[in-house]
Amino acid sequence: MSDAKSAPGAASSTDGGAAPPRAVLFSGARVFDGRSDELTAPTSVLIVDGKIVSVDGTEDAPSDVVTIDAGGRTLTPGFIDAHAHVMLQPEVSVMANTDLAYHALYGASMAELYLSRGYTTIRDTGGSTFSLKKAIDSGMTEGPRIYPSGPIISQTAGHGDFTPMSELPRLVGGHRDNMQRAGHLLVVDGVAEMLQAVRYNLGRGASQIKLAVGGGCASDRDPLDITEFTAEEIEAAVKVAGDWNTYVATHVYNPTGIRRAVEAGVRTIEHANLIDAKTLELMKDQGTWMCPQVSVYVTDPPGLAEVTKAKFAQAREGLDTVFSLAKKTGFERLGFGSDIISAPDNLARINEEFVHRTKWFSPAEVLRQATRNNGELVALSGPRNPYPGTLGVIEPGALADVLLIDGNPLDDPSILTDPESNLVVIVKDGKVAKNLLADGK
Repeated sequence: MSDAKSAPGAASSTDGGAAPPRAVLFSGARVFDGRSDELTAPTSVLIVDGKIVSVDGTEDAPSDVVTIDAGGRTLTPGFIDAHAHVMLQPEVSVMANTDLAYHALYGASMAELYLSRGYTTIRDTGGSTFSLKKAIDSGMTEGPRIYPSGPIISQTAGHGDFTPMSELPRLVGGHRDNMQRAGHLLVVDGVAEMLQAVRYNLGRGASQIKLAVGGGCASDRDPLDITEFTAEEIEAAVKVAGDWNTYVATHVYNPTGIRRAVEAGVRTIEHANLIDAKTLELMKDQGTWMCPQVSVYVTDPPGLAEVTKAKFAQAREGLDTVFSLAKKTGFERLGFGSDIISAPDNLARINEEFVHRTKWFSPAEVLRQATRNNGELVALSGPRNPYPGTLGVIEPGALADVLLIDGNPLDDPSILTDPESNLVVIVKDGKVAKNLLADGK
């Protein structure tokens, strides 16, 4: 982030600067804690050693504390994107003709973009993010906490198979495409290959597994109505993930695929635009999470084939159904995500999602989805959680990811669409990544 070095505590030992302060105190902040419908009266929030210590000013601050006068501004938990693809932002044709080094450099710049928009955590639902996560965690580069899935696991001709039509099938000596060789995707068929793929991802450090069990918008050869992977293949993935004490997330739009996944023990359904009431009730009974998105469907990405445009239109038409059903039935396990790929300009406008969702939910409900709800969602990874602790809330003991916002997003969520001006302070893991107040802005 462009102003990180000027913020108190932004420098680290990796860049030769002073060590960050171990304590930050916000005074006079009106707090959205991730749970409530309203802001608190102006109060103090103390952060020590990467955790929130108090929210009411009752705890004594260490002598080396850095104090930030919030001046009545809003303090919220850091945002969480529960469906991100930080490494998949170049156009598909570019990714198919460049190497992983290029993808990594591009991904690092996108990670900085995420943090600048207030996202202190992302659940990456497909892509080779393992090294990027290590670089961020070590302080080598800036970005959010990453919950990595590793390569999306797809069947042949499924959502994740971008093998050129001119390429022979692997059955007769064909080769894996560049997206698979780079570790973003992995095409498998049958229980044996599924077992190997899931174990491979978990062994590399995946915090959860991502399967494509239905057609998708971004791929040309799989309509949204088709169901992908047999029940036995999905169950095999769930069994291995369960043996590793974590879970499986699935890309799918249609009710048949959703039901197959839920009955196999999948914990999160991604998208679900074509869901029906009966299937949502099944998810509710099984305690399954759902993570739909809006912004990615509002406008078509450039250069789409006609068949792909038709699928985007179909998904767009289903948005009102999925969100209206969720609202009507009181479906609470609802996540907040972006699913933006090959569109860095759209990613820069990621916070428009807060505004789009107010068609169905109050601003407080939307903000809860992006904070507390998503904090609970990423915690489904259990012992595979790379960041043990509580995320998405402002309360004693929670991990110290917070944002100071100029204005009240519960009254006007559109202020979040101008993060350069209105995200005044960004704190991740107790360290100040941005502080416009220190810069006198």
